[in-house]
Amino acid sequence: MAIHDRAGHVAQQKDLVNVAKLISLYYRLSPNVSEPTQQVTFGTSGHRGSASKQSFNEAHILAIAQAVADYRKQAGISGKLILGIDTHALSQPAAISVIEVLVANQVHVVVHANEGYTPTPVVSHAIVCANAEIGDGALVDGLIVTPSHNPPQDGGIKYNPPHGGPAEGDITQWIQNKANQYLADNLLGVKRIGYTQALQTEYVVEQDLITPYVNDLRNVINLEAIANAKLRLGVDPLGGSGIHYWQPIADKYGLNISIVNNKVDPSFSFMPLDKDGKIRMDCSSPYAMAGLLTHKDQYDLCFGNDPDFDRHGIVCPGSGLMNPNHFLAVAIDYLITHRPNWTESMLIGKTLVSSAMIDKVCAMHNKAMSEVPVGFKWFVDGLANSTFAFGGEESAGAAFLRLDGSTWCTDKDGFILCLLAAEILAVTGKTPQQRYLELEKEFGQSFYQRIDSPISLENKAKFAEISVDSISATELAGDVITQKLTHAPGNGASIGGIKVVTENGWFAARPSGTEALFKLYGESFVSQSHLQRLLSDAQMMVEQALQH
Repeated sequence: MAIHDRAGHVAQQKDLVNVAKLISLYYRLSPNVSEPTQQVTFGTSGHRGSASKQSFNEAHILAIAQAVADYRKQAGISGKLILGIDTHALSQPAAISVIEVLVANQVHVVVHANEGYTPTPVVSHAIVCANAEIGDGALVDGLIVTPSHNPPQDGGIKYNPPHGGPAEGDITQWIQNKANQYLADNLLGVKRIGYTQALQTEYVVEQDLITPYVNDLRNVINLEAIANAKLRLGVDPLGGSGIHYWQPIADKYGLNISIVNNKVDPSFSFMPLDKDGKIRMDCSSPYAMAGLLTHKDQYDLCFGNDPDFDRHGIVCPGSGLMNPNHFLAVAIDYLITHRPNWTESMLIGKTLVSSAMIDKVCAMHNKAMSEVPVGFKWFVDGLANSTFAFGGEESAGAAFLRLDGSTWCTDKDGFILCLLAAEILAVTGKTPQQRYLELEKEFGQSFYQRIDSPISLENKAKFAEISVDSISATELAGDVITQKLTHAPGNGASIGGIKVVTENGWFAARPSGTEALFKLYGESFVSQSHLQRLLSDAQMMVEQALQH
C-alpha cells in the first residue's frame, strides 16, 4: 500500500471527526440486525464499530451490557464489576449505557473516582488482586470500553472474566449471541434505569484505581535501578487513558519522567496521520508516533502507548521507534536472565505470527517456548497459574509475571513493557535497540512484513476450511517447506488459517476478526528480496488454498 502524502504530519481540520455529531448518532441511529455489519461481533478484542456506520450505537451497548449481566448470573459471578474506559469520544456515552443496565441488574460497578479514565491493564490487575484476596468469595470481573488504537470515530467494548484477561471464545460467543437476540427483539428483556438514578444507588462504587496499581509496580519492575540510573524518560500517552498515571509513577519512585504531550481530545487533533492518512493512535507506527520521535534524542528513552494502554512503543535515541518484534525478543532475552525467582519450567509464550528471533533467543537460553494462535486470550491461563512467565504479540502487546514469579495481570500491559525498557537500560547500560543489534549479529537479520488485503465474506469464511493438504507446494521462496500448520504447536488450537515454515523463513495467513481483510505475515532471515519472493509465493498459495 502506498504511503499517504501527509503520513506523519499532524492532522488538519478536514481530518477530524465531528464529535458532537458522532455522539448524537450513537443515540439516534439504530442497527439493522439483518445486516451482518450492524450486528454485535466479538473479534479477538471485543466488539468494535462506529456510530455513523450503525455498528456501535446505544442499542448495541445496552444489549451487550444485558448479555454480560445474564452471563454473570448463569456463571455464578456475583462480585463487583470493574469498568474501564478510554478517551475515545464514544467511550463516555457507552460507559453510561453500561452503568444504566448493570445497575438495573443490581451489579455493583466500580469506576475510578470522578469518572476518570481506567486503562485495560489496570482493570486486569485490579481483577487479579481482588480475586486473590477474596478466596472463595464473590468473584470480580470487568468491562473495558475502548476500541484500542482504532480511529477517533470508533467505539469498542470488551469483557474480562474473573481470571482478569480477555474472555475466551466460548464466553464471547455466548455474549454475542445473547446480545444479538436482544437486538432482534428490540431490546425486550433489557433492564435499564436512568443514569441520574443509577448514581444515587449503592451499585455505583467510586474507587481510586490509580494508587493501588502504581504502588504495586515495584513488585513487577526494578524501579530502584531506574531511579538510581537517573534516566531521562520522555512519555507521550497519545491522549490515552493512562495519562494521569505517569506522574504518580514518577513521584512514587523518584523517576525523571517528562510527559511531552499532555493533551486529551476526543478528536485526537494533535495526532500525526498514520501511513494510510487516517488518525490512528498506533504506538507501533512510526507515522503515528512522529510527534514523540521529534524528542528521541532529548531523552535516554521515550515511550508511547495506545488509548487503553495495552500496547507499548519504545523509542531509542538515534535509532527511533523499535520494531515491536525486536523489542519482544530483547525483553524476553533480558527477563530470562534477570528474574532469578522465576522457575526454569516457566514457558515463554509467543503468537505464531511473532518473529522467529524469539525462538532463537529462547533456544540460546535453553528456555521452553509455547507458540499459540493470534489473540492474547491464549496466554491468560498460563499467566494466571504462572506456567507462562511471559506472553507477547507482534502487535506490541505483552505481559509478564511479578519479580517473585506470581501473577501481575492477565491482559496486555503497556506500562510495564515501557518501564521494562528503562530497566534494561538502567541495569545493562544498553538501550533495547543496542541489545537487539547484538542479537542480530549472533542470529542474522530478520526481514518481516504484514500485508492486509481485502477479501470477500465468502472467502473469509473459507479460511476455516483450510487444511495442510490445501497447500500442495513443496517449496517456499526456493526453500524446502519443513512445516505446514493449521493448529498452533503450543496448545493445539486452531489458528484460523495456515502457517508454512522453511529453514530460512515462514508465512502465516489468517482472516481479520473484525474487518473484511485477510492478514498475511512473512519473515525471512535471508534478505528483503527473499522476503518479497516469500510473500509473493504465499499470496499464490493462499489463493489456491481458498479454491481447494
